[in-house]
Amino acid sequence: MESIKLTQYSHGAGCGCKISPAILDSILHSDLPKPSFKNLLVGNESKDDAAVFDLGDGTCIISTTDFFMPIVDDPITFGAIASVNAISDVYAMGGVPIMAIAILGWPVNKISGDVAKLVLEGSRQVCKEAGIPLAGGHSIDCPEPVFGLAVTGTVKKQYLKKNNTAIAGSLLYLTKPLGVGITTTAQKKNLVKPEHLGKAIESMLKLNNFGSALGELSYVNALTDVTGFGLLGHLCEVCEGSGVSAVIDFNEIPRFNFLDYYIQQKCIPGGTIRNWDSYGMKINLITEDQKVLLADPQTSGGLLVSVAEQHAKSFEIFALQHGHELKPFGKLVPKESHAVTVH
Repeated sequence: MESIKLTQYSHGAGCGCKISPAILDSILHSDLPKPSFKNLLVGNESKDDAAVFDLGDGTCIISTTDFFMPIVDDPITFGAIASVNAISDVYAMGGVPIMAIAILGWPVNKISGDVAKLVLEGSRQVCKEAGIPLAGGHSIDCPEPVFGLAVTGTVKKQYLKKNNTAIAGSLLYLTKPLGVGITTTAQKKNLVKPEHLGKAIESMLKLNNFGSALGELSYVNALTDVTGFGLLGHLCEVCEGSGVSAVIDFNEIPRFNFLDYYIQQKCIPGGTIRNWDSYGMKINLITEDQKVLLADPQTSGGLLVSVAEQHAKSFEIFALQHGHELKPFGKLVPKESHAVTVH
């Protein structure tokens, strides 16, 4: 099989090809009467990571889907990253995944089906790691390669986590470093160092299964994952949904330590600009370099966790026991004129 660079076939990369928050709001708006489903605990209204349906016996079903165009050239790695990213939505609700089905769009007249087979192999490997079957799916002939999953999960009702239940006074934590969008854009420009791309891929391949454990912690009052809208976009959703604001310390935010060079080389994803245009007016004044990092679209990013301040030490010990050395980068405060203020 000849070597294929998948990213040359896509106009966007990973979650950076998501529709901007502003346009998405317009698409989802409807003046039609909304039917009421009393067992639907989480739907479109809260801009959360997945839909949640109460079965009435103390158990809830979580349903989500996520797919995108290649963010890396290697097909196995592409399939794996897309799968980790999709499964993350279940973990971000405090749940446990139980099954996935594949979503595949493939330009069959441009790229061999043998390459698509490798994408699926990458997905199967991740599903095996997550302990779930890749149980089926659907495929179409498509102008650009697209892959992702629809994932079903479960959660006990009392362990369900949402993104709109944060409480003022809580501390904010992030479980993965920022900078995936900048690094992969450097790859597309043939500027990235292999070891830096390797760090980004390693991060994107890490399952957010820590979220299932967080579901059992009552002092974790809100949870989401950071993907295409960047840290600021997803933090805005938490703040606006919860009726609070956030004050964050830029120097404390986890990030890759090699980003400055790529920022200087203008390795800025188009998604960063779309993100900022959608919510920049909600952010207190920050520098250009801060904007570039905080609005950077993440693919398979980390969990954004809101923790009651009095339980911070217990949480940090718990996180360390699960392989995460975390410290807070910000705090939630009563609602202010801006959703997020950056220091």
